[in-house]
Amino acid sequence: MTDQSRRTVRTVVQALVGLAAALPVLLPTLGVPKTAAGYGVVLAVAAGVTRAMSSPVLQRFLPAWLRTEQRPADGAP
Repeated sequence: MTDQSRRTVRTVVQALVGLAAALPVLLPTLGVPKTAAGYGVVLAVAAGVTRAMSSPVLQRFLPAWLRTEQRPADGAP
């Protein structure tokens, strides 16, 4: 899997987790002003999942196809 494909899959997973967390807030609302809180929940959860997925601790638990490439600490390619 290419790095670009891996990034796309990770982004989709993160967005879906955020959307799933916000569904209880989004479903009962019908007007745009009422859904503002739901959109905030989606963004906050997606940001949290993104941050968590980038941590080295969580990287070990992710499937190989979702892990970021491990680069040497000295910055060498």
